[in-house]
This record gives sequence, C-alpha cells and structure tokens, in this order.
Amino acid sequence: MKIRQLITALILVFFNLFTFGQDAHPQPKTLEPGAKAPDFSLPGTDDKIHKLSDFADSKVLVVVFSCNHCPTAQAYEERLKGIYDTYTPRGVALVVISPNSSKSLNLWEQGWSDLGDELEDMKIRATDKGFKFPYLYDGDDQKVSISYGPAATPHAFVFDKNRMLQYVGCIDPSMENGKAETLRNAIEAVLEGRKVDNPVTKVFGCSTKWAWKTAETNKLYKQWSELPVTLENIDAKGIKVLIQNKSDKLRLINVWATWCGPCVMEFPDLVTIDRIYRSRNFEFISINADKMSRKENVLKFLQKNEASNKNFIFSSDNNNELAESVDPQWNGALPYTLVIEQGGKIIYRLQGPVDIVELRKLIVNNRYIDGVK
Repeated sequence: MKIRQLITALILVFFNLFTFGQDAHPQPKTLEPGAKAPDFSLPGTDDKIHKLSDFADSKVLVVVFSCNHCPTAQAYEERLKGIYDTYTPRGVALVVISPNSSKSLNLWEQGWSDLGDELEDMKIRATDKGFKFPYLYDGDDQKVSISYGPAATPHAFVFDKNRMLQYVGCIDPSMENGKAETLRNAIEAVLEGRKVDNPVTKVFGCSTKWAWKTAETNKLYKQWSELPVTLENIDAKGIKVLIQNKSDKLRLINVWATWCGPCVMEFPDLVTIDRIYRSRNFEFISINADKMSRKENVLKFLQKNEASNKNFIFSSDNNNELAESVDPQWNGALPYTLVIEQGGKIIYRLQGPVDIVELRKLIVNNRYIDGVK
C-alpha cells in the first residue's frame, strides 16, 4: 500500500512539473481593491529613475498602464493630460507605465501608430504630446507590470494615501466620446475619503504584450518570410502609370540601387514600414536602377531582405529617362522616395535617406490610409 502511495505521489510530482513547464507564465492576476501598491523603480522618458517612494507625499496615486502603439491608448492621451492638469494641484500623482515587451509586440500591431513601444519611441511620444506626467518603461523584464496585472492598455489603478488600491479599471467606457469621467469619479471619492461606487470596472484596449506570448508573432513573421519575392521589368511608361496611382492605396515608392550605400542601408527599414502598414490601404513599391545585367543580383538582395512588396527594375540604361518618368523635380541622385496619394498627388518627395519616424507619421496620419476620399 505504501509503495502504491509513493508511486502515486511521484506521478503527481512529475505531472505538476510537466504542466508547470507547459504553462510557466500564466496570465498575471490583476490587483484587487484593498491590495497594497507594488513597489517599482523604472526608467522614464526624462532619463530619470522613478520609484514608488518618490510619490510618498501624494494624497492619491494613480498608476495607468498605457503605451504608444495601441489606438485605444492613443485615444486617452489627452484625457490623461487633463487628469494631470486637474488633480496635480490637489495632491494627486499620476504615473503612466508602458508594460509591453518587444518580443511579442509584432509589426502588424503597430499599423495604427507612428511609433513602437521601446523607451526611445516613448521619449519621442512624450515630447510630441507634451506629457508632463512620468512616462515609464517596463518592457524589459515586466516585473512591475506582472505585479499589477494590467489586462489591456489603458488600465488604471487608484491608490489612497496609504497606497491601498481603491479603484481598478477603465478611464471611461467610451473610446470616442468619454471624458475620463470614471477615473475622475474614483479620484474624487478617494480624495474625499469615500468608497468608490464601482471599485472594479471592465477595461477595453489592446492586450498587454507579455514577453512569453510570442507564438502569434513568430507565426506571422514565418508567414511573411515565406511569401514570394519577385522582380519585374518596368519601362518609363510603366513608371508614369505607377506615379499616377490609380489604386485605392496610399503608395510609397523608393528608387534605389545595390551600388548605392544609403539605399542598401535604408532598404530594410522600408520593408519594415511595408510590414507595419500593409494590412491597411497602403503599399510599398521599389524601383531598382541597376543595369539589367545585374537583375539576378538585385533579386537575391530582395530575397535576403524578404521584400515581398512589389519590386521593379528599370529596363532601360537611360538614367535621364528614369528620373524624368519618376518625377521631373528629381535630379537623379539616389535614393529617391515619394509618397503618393490615391489620384496621383505627391505629398512627400525626398532625395537621400528618409527619416523613418517622420515617414511613419506622414503615413499613419494620412486620411487615405483608411480609404477616406
């Protein structure tokens, strides 16, 4: 009998070890009202380290988990600025933390943003939007985020002067028309020493990108890597048709050559832009200026960079004809980049390497990327 019990116990031990290995990272549990505020020490966009103890004198501490890439989070940025302006004079501290890991945040998910969620990207967003509140980064080890358990961005947590959680949930229930009323009501209640009427509310937004949830990202990147890479011949007449852009997509055109150092260096970034926005009304087209005798080499370069966008090679050795057909304003120096709206209106032209952040802002803020005419 004892032997059977021992065997059973061993089986259970091995079973638990096995199942733990299969699910070593269960979904972090969201803090519940009454919980103590977990400590944190995180880098901010101001190049300083911010700690929980820095806000010890505040009557109320509001911690909001948000990010750059999520359109829902973006919709609440101005509301958070309003919260800061209204309540900072009343002794309330607002801290915003970006929880997302770059390991699971894929390029496709960034299609509604000009920036990713890395700290350097956060610095740009903080400057662009004029954030006065601390904007902190927790994307490396996510220890702080795991301890709070935000389910989505944005997700708000309101702590009283003793740093006991009094409210957790949404900022307000309407992404389009909300006024941050839910969060404001919670803050008012805590300031007045009252219980929050609804201490837990549902959240809506992009799911937190936990570092261990990489399966979908890896699957997507594998699918992209297996897409065919092609290189077609094109003449001056064909290029003029491309420039007219009679498609339903915002069109990015890059003229480049394998012998052009800046062209080769920036090309992978243009492929990345294509992957970020290809699910929307957007397309990237490359036009190569190498000699036709080098077509096979050009194709190998494109394959190496997994450039599954539309690629052409100019079929003539008349460089003046190439420049004139692309843009009469272009002097012919490479690289040369255009962004063309549906109907043929050129809204961006640049000779030389592009600024990727500037280009992404131009693309994501253009109404035509949503098919608006």
